[in-house]
Amino acid sequence: MPEKASIIPVVVLVAIVLVAGGATGAYLYEKNRPKSAPTPLTVAVGDNITVNYIGILGSGPEQGKVFDTSLLSVAYDNATYPKALQYSLRGSLSQYAPLPVYVGPSAPNGQYTLNGVNFSEVIPGFWQGLVGLPGNQSHAIVVPPALGYPVNSACIEALPLTVKVPVFETISGPVFTKRYPTVVATTGASFDNTTYGWKTVILSANSTSVTIENLAQAGNTTYLQGWPAEVTNVTSTANGSGMITVQNELTPTEAGHLKGTSSTGLCSSTSEDDFIVTAVNYTSGTFTEDYNQEVDGATLIFVVTVIDIYVPVAAVV
Repeated sequence: MPEKASIIPVVVLVAIVLVAGGATGAYLYEKNRPKSAPTPLTVAVGDNITVNYIGILGSGPEQGKVFDTSLLSVAYDNATYPKALQYSLRGSLSQYAPLPVYVGPSAPNGQYTLNGVNFSEVIPGFWQGLVGLPGNQSHAIVVPPALGYPVNSACIEALPLTVKVPVFETISGPVFTKRYPTVVATTGASFDNTTYGWKTVILSANSTSVTIENLAQAGNTTYLQGWPAEVTNVTSTANGSGMITVQNELTPTEAGHLKGTSSTGLCSSTSEDDFIVTAVNYTSGTFTEDYNQEVDGATLIFVVTVIDIYVPVAAVV
């Protein structure tokens, strides 16, 4: 009995050692075994994010050119990133910063402020392309025209390549002011015609109407809204009539690559508006002015990098 009894502590000790050894081994295994990478946070509908982007035209004559960017380095690098016709630099360098975006079809009130940052709605193709993207990686989003910017057909007009301009013209005071906003209507005054470039003299002016004479000569070259045009003929009669014939010197290869400015403001409430010559047709004798932005109706490519992801909150201030 004593011998049997004396064996018991040894067995217990062995058991304790085995248990302790097993626990240590399990700990070391758990500590050292290969771990899978944590699941990265990705953009989801309803998130508020900030994103850097380079907007590139994916279709049309200016395909491949940058139309907008949030990156200062891209904005000023025209060699690596050639710019589209209507591209323009922002007002100040501080405006080049990640864009705050609400990810979804309808942001509260269209725009809202959260933690001092103004978040806005964007076109459907842009926010839809952001869903599922992780942060700090560059991705390309292709936005088809249907999910981008629509075309307004009312902002497109075809005009004749050959233009007839009256030598003498009487117009109302408001029309004169809109057409020549920097000119004071005074009898006897002369000015450079802002549309055609030739000299124009005011024959008479009163509170209701202004009569002008356009002093063009055959053979003169003028610049209609940004491109050359030639005065091919001038007729004038003693009774105060006459006509100036002007031929626009546009070619079909310039279509889509030429920007102009008009004083008609076809799609704007201002006195001037930019347009793009989108077609030149010798058969019909016309050219087309398109006052839509060149992103309207185009396939767009956005190279994006998500900077911050703020998950939805219960209430937005």
